[in-house]
Amino acid sequence: MAGFSARLGAALAQRERDDLYRQRLTLQSAQGPLVRLDGKQYLNFCSNDYLGLAAHPKVIEAFCAGAQRYGVGSGASHLVCGHSAPHQELEEALAQLTGRPRALLFSSGYAANTGTLTTLLQAGDQVFQDRLNHASLLDGGLHSGARFRRFAHNDLADLERKLEGGKGPRLVVVDGVFSMDGDSAPLAELAALCTREDAWLMVDDAHGIGVMGERGAGSVQAANLCPGQVPVLMATLGKALGTAGAFVAGDELLIEGLIQGARNYIYTTATPPALAAAGLAAVRLLGEEAWRRDHLHALVARFRKGAQQLELPVMESASAIQPLLVGDAARAMAISGRLRQRGLLIGAIRPPTVPRGTSRLRITLSAAHSEEQVDQLLEQLGECWRN
Repeated sequence: MAGFSARLGAALAQRERDDLYRQRLTLQSAQGPLVRLDGKQYLNFCSNDYLGLAAHPKVIEAFCAGAQRYGVGSGASHLVCGHSAPHQELEEALAQLTGRPRALLFSSGYAANTGTLTTLLQAGDQVFQDRLNHASLLDGGLHSGARFRRFAHNDLADLERKLEGGKGPRLVVVDGVFSMDGDSAPLAELAALCTREDAWLMVDDAHGIGVMGERGAGSVQAANLCPGQVPVLMATLGKALGTAGAFVAGDELLIEGLIQGARNYIYTTATPPALAAAGLAAVRLLGEEAWRRDHLHALVARFRKGAQQLELPVMESASAIQPLLVGDAARAMAISGRLRQRGLLIGAIRPPTVPRGTSRLRITLSAAHSEEQVDQLLEQLGECWRN
């Protein structure tokens, strides 16, 4: 027993010395551009609530109505008696949104990714992943038993070299929008390469769904790809759609295969029906309030123009994720702390989430922000960066 305590204590102490110790924030308000923390109000630029739907009245109303009708718990897994009408309706709406025959709900993006990869892949297969893929994709590939290979970030030539001459089932896996850099995968080129090499393409569109594409259908729609070019599409409900959970969309064969074989789906309690009802309301809002996407894109352009004028080292990104590259973990923490003293909440992202030497402030914009709030962000960033 003492060995475990000593090991944990040493690891935590090392994290503190390396300025990598993480602490939770306990909010005292709903998600939004303004949040309350420790009795104080902060301008929030670190939430993934990209469209400002997490506290939308229609989403809240749908959640409450769902809880009133179906209760607050699902009671069982989907395959026992936990699959309710709101789950089914949400799956059908997500399939329609993404232009695919079917969609399947999972309790989280991590569960969806690891469950899908470990179901699809087996020993003798090959899986190729972008070096900057989300941890859930990497873990799913590593645990699948397939030969796991990583290619340089968004480097088609490197991927092509690794794919050449390969035999047997091969799966290429990428994020649609990369969560820490905010840049997008070259999906059209990746799809063409996979077609030539007879490989399947899987896209994790957690940060693209709702935001990218004409209808908010995500990165695949924005790249003008048909469903057959991306056989496996995963996306989450807890970011732009403002609720929680995730889904995989694909053809009949894929979804039935996951229902029958994905341990992360079979052996876990279904999410509450009320949550599915809220998710369905959020999906409908993508069409009813398309102005949210337009406003968000305008705010991104405004922020990037202002950052360029201030000579801030913002990384190349057209998404709602606008990382400010700092480099040193201690300095990233110091700038984040100064901003918090001035009433702005911005997270400092450090290793192991990002490679050593690339610590950053991960600034995220939302359709709920105003132009004035973005201008305030720029003003405070400029002052804290110079000082």
